[in-house]
Amino acid sequence: MLTYALTFAIACFALALILNLWRLATAPTMPDRILTVDTMVINIIALIVLYGVQTHSTVVFDAALLLAMTGFISTIAFCKFLLRGGIIE
Repeated sequence: MLTYALTFAIACFALALILNLWRLATAPTMPDRILTVDTMVINIIALIVLYGVQTHSTVVFDAALLLAMTGFISTIAFCKFLLRGGIIE
């Protein structure tokens, strides 16, 4: 039963990632694109964690944590760039 649930969850997050790619291509403004990329990072983290649960591997959880930290920092940097025009003051 868990195998079917994991397969269904992976398919749902993969579909969400494809829809995010479509939104990234059709987003009218830069903040919409930043939000879309942040959502894509969250979907990729979910896919990595689900893969780790499916394969009983603990290494992928470290990779998901590193990706989460990188995604958070990049979102902050993009927003700061849009507000102030520069990242480093």
